[in-house]
Amino acid sequence: MTTSTLTNRSHTEGAHRPGRWLALSVLVLAVLLVAVDATVLGLATPFLSEDLKPSGTQLLWIGDVYSFVIAGLLVSMGSLGDRIGRKKLLLIGATAFGAVSVLNAYATSPEAMIAARALLGVAGATLMPSTLALIRNLFHDPRERSLAIGIWGAMASAGAAVGPVVGGFLLEHFWWGSVFLINLPVMGVLVVVGLKLIPESKNPAPGPWDLPSVLLSLVGMIGVVYAIKELASHGASLDAAVAALAGIAALTWFVRRQLTLAAPLLDMRLFRHRGFSGAVLADLLTILGLSGLVFFLSQFFQLVQGRHPLEAGLAELPAAVGAVTAGLMAGLAARRFSVRSVVSGGLAAVGLSLAVLTTLDQHTGYPLLGGALLVVGVGAGFAFTVTADVILSSVPKEQAGSASAVSETAYELGAALGIALLGSIVTGVYRDFATPSGVPSGTASAAHESLGGAVEASGSLAPETATALVSAAQEAFVDGLRIAAGVGAAVLLATAVAAWFLLKGQKLEDGVEH
Repeated sequence: MTTSTLTNRSHTEGAHRPGRWLALSVLVLAVLLVAVDATVLGLATPFLSEDLKPSGTQLLWIGDVYSFVIAGLLVSMGSLGDRIGRKKLLLIGATAFGAVSVLNAYATSPEAMIAARALLGVAGATLMPSTLALIRNLFHDPRERSLAIGIWGAMASAGAAVGPVVGGFLLEHFWWGSVFLINLPVMGVLVVVGLKLIPESKNPAPGPWDLPSVLLSLVGMIGVVYAIKELASHGASLDAAVAALAGIAALTWFVRRQLTLAAPLLDMRLFRHRGFSGAVLADLLTILGLSGLVFFLSQFFQLVQGRHPLEAGLAELPAAVGAVTAGLMAGLAARRFSVRSVVSGGLAAVGLSLAVLTTLDQHTGYPLLGGALLVVGVGAGFAFTVTADVILSSVPKEQAGSASAVSETAYELGAALGIALLGSIVTGVYRDFATPSGVPSGTASAAHESLGGAVEASGSLAPETATALVSAAQEAFVDGLRIAAGVGAAVLLATAVAAWFLLKGQKLEDGVEH
């Protein structure tokens, strides 16, 4: 038998690995785990505010510290998975994620909640790069891999839909901590089934895991993100300047160190590939434009329009339905037309939908909101699925963990920056509302911290004064939301134009890899 015949047989067996679709079904449970957790928090925020009484700044930290930590550790964890085994890291991370969810559920103070969310970020950082990297090694046929990535993305979107609906049901029947406990059964299934179904994969010659690079990556990412958050929330300050300088210095040192290491934590040469760099940038800016708005939309449905938690969760369903549908069709569309037209078109659709939300007011009807959310979902589903495919197919499979980590880092960094920047716009505009006459100074101070605080504080006032306070607070919140939507729209439309040029000539692979 010739070498060529053996090689072809090897490729065929790799392309048609038995049980690969069952293994994929287990991998997407990890994606559901993270997506459900991220979206469920938005619905739980009003209840959490009432119970833990966080300040407006603490509330933002509860929302974004998870993303800060996960962004700081993703590259390190992706590289660790390449070295010790992606399956092993995934199962360890899933177990830790479930255990730390219990700490989140039973947090008794804002400080404890922030710390628990940070620990959840450490566990979450092990999950996402492992899932994408394992898909890269499970599916060798590029068309099958495109479909698998589409399913991966669709399940992340499904998690975004299941989270609010399940969370809304739980919040109407149990206390807010129950939204974190739903992670436990999912984690149990993932670990038990994953042990049997998922094949192990890792870089056969990875080199040592460089601890100084891990620390530089963590300090650099958290320093930069913290500085941006402080600048957006409180303006220029010594703290923000020190954090920014420390973060930039650490990231510069990190890059220089990677260029000198024989086995770098992250191969910086990946960024020489224009398609890879363009896809990463598109992911980061898209999530930045979306995330801050989505974080506050759940509060809008509940605290401004008076919807129950389950109803608010169902109201956000069109975005997930659109994303699931588009994610499954994205690979086919990119091959039929072009990568850049699908990505740029998707981003432009999201940007135009956010522009429509600048017309939002307290009484905006659901058809407009639901329609905008549906288009946002379709656009994001097309863009994210194709960019993930481009990122994975641009690198050798031995570096799949590192490439996946870069993709996920862009996603999480964008989420943290979006919540920090756009969230700070909403909070800044909100805090400037004029307090109606007759409201005591202590009550007014609590009301200016957050919209949830205003609703709770109004309970101690006379009915007419309470109504005036809540109405003023709601109006200010919506004003901030409109401005944030406008900024998000501008970011998305600019990203659509950039993607059109950066992804010129980029194609998805066809046939079986050789």
